[in-house]
Amino acid sequence: MADTLGPAVLAYLAPDALRPPRATGAPTGRLTPGHAALRALSAEAGEEDAGESGLEEITSPVFVVRDGGAGVLAAAGYAHWPRDTAHLCVLTAPGARGRGLARQVASEATAHALAAGLLPQWRARPAASRRGAAALGYRELGAQLSVRLV
Repeated sequence: MADTLGPAVLAYLAPDALRPPRATGAPTGRLTPGHAALRALSAEAGEEDAGESGLEEITSPVFVVRDGGAGVLAAAGYAHWPRDTAHLCVLTAPGARGRGLARQVASEATAHALAAGLLPQWRARPAASRRGAAALGYRELGAQLSVRLV
């Protein structure tokens, strides 16, 4: 038996196409992959959103916006895939969505990937994620259909 997860779009960014977002006023910091604050963000977002984000797969520095304490409101980084692809991974806490924080941290992660000579790739199913990628300059160039065998 198979469970189809639905199509996701694949978007890519040319080296000169990054459009940084408007400043949110929130400072961006860095964490290492697997940091406890990132695990807490994943738990807060829930299994489905955390799994969709790919946050656990990040191999780059993780760019974050903190909540003023030890918590993380938004995080982004990338997994270094074959053929010098930087697969972007982005997650925002449910209560912080709609404030531009995902775009802010994704812009930092994308700039880091470009500086490393990598091709940024954004895979998205949710409409909000697709809009965020487009706002940063990513262009949708393909699709991916995922099937889970159960």
